[in-house]
Amino acid sequence: MKDLKHLIYFEGLLENQDNELVKQAQADGQICVGYTCYHMPEVLLNVGKCFSTRLRAPNTGSIDIATYYMSNYTCEFARSVLERAIEGGYQYLDVLAEVDACSAMNRCAEHIEVLNCNTKPDFFCTHLDIPYKVEEHSIQHMAIQVKLRLLEEFKNVYGVDISDDAIRAAVKEHNELCDVITELSELRKLENAPITGYEFAICTLVSYVCPTALILPYLKETLEEVKARKLDPKPWYRARVAIVGSEIDDPELIKLIEDCGAFIVADRYCYGSTPGRERIELNDDEDLIYQICRHYMQTAQCARYMSEEKIQQRRDTADQLARDFHADGIIYEQMKFCDFWAFERPLASHILTDEYGWPVLSIDRPYRARSSGQLRTRFQAFVEALEIKRIQSRKEASA
Repeated sequence: MKDLKHLIYFEGLLENQDNELVKQAQADGQICVGYTCYHMPEVLLNVGKCFSTRLRAPNTGSIDIATYYMSNYTCEFARSVLERAIEGGYQYLDVLAEVDACSAMNRCAEHIEVLNCNTKPDFFCTHLDIPYKVEEHSIQHMAIQVKLRLLEEFKNVYGVDISDDAIRAAVKEHNELCDVITELSELRKLENAPITGYEFAICTLVSYVCPTALILPYLKETLEEVKARKLDPKPWYRARVAIVGSEIDDPELIKLIEDCGAFIVADRYCYGSTPGRERIELNDDEDLIYQICRHYMQTAQCARYMSEEKIQQRRDTADQLARDFHADGIIYEQMKFCDFWAFERPLASHILTDEYGWPVLSIDRPYRARSSGQLRTRFQAFVEALEIKRIQSRKEASA
């Protein structure tokens, strides 16, 4: 297939956290709000003159300084973000909005504030306490915090419009973005799909790290280009694979997997399309903030939720995505030293095999895995196993 028109441009935007669209928005007087966790309601970080950017640490090298502060047994993502902050890589932020989701990111955010990694005069950090169960009182608790610790701070420090009209406008723009990403995702269901998993991962990532209003026209144009794309006579892949698990913000991991012959047809991980790119439906009867907080808590797939219904939701979601997107198998991944997914992955990967019938490759990985020969070997072996299984199934069906 011919390369996408904006693919190189999108890759360039991902090379630096403070990319040209972020600079353009700030030059226009907008307020840049950085965050990392899905539990921080992204849509509310785009209210009024604010825009959100989900933090990454592209081109990470040594993380020795962050390791000194956080120890070498903590999540490499959290350490990489702290290392980048200490280097001055997030000096452009106007706000850092974090949540009490995991201890590693808590410590990272605390160090960013204590070490004075951002010296802007009006810069501030805010932190939300997220409940561990999705119940009426817990949603109300989250909504109160969002109002007091987030929106009121936006208004008091930067004069941001946080009215209901401004919130509804942010939701409308958010839904427009989600519709584009969802339509791109649906194309992966086709046997001879007009988009690769790597290209989709790139489009999804830029939708998180760039101002929505500025990246949306590029994504809309890309969607039309993909729908009209001239396809090769036969599909390029050897197996269709869904990938689920912890945080992935490095598209090179997806590229590594696809270089081994697997087409990533579905994704359920932090910084992916599920969760994160679902429409937010609002009614006129309930408080807007409450509705938005309920949406994020109900759709969250984080392993920090230990209630039985959330554990079952994560398993069912992985199974349903793999079925809907016609996957041959599932890769269940976890970043090294991630406390929550270290408990979730081993058991869930077995259950998806024993109870749901899926071939599963279960891996733990470093934050940056592009050069891992061990992972490449395991991906290649998994693809070969899926390919052999499919060939055998066809022979049995024709017998």
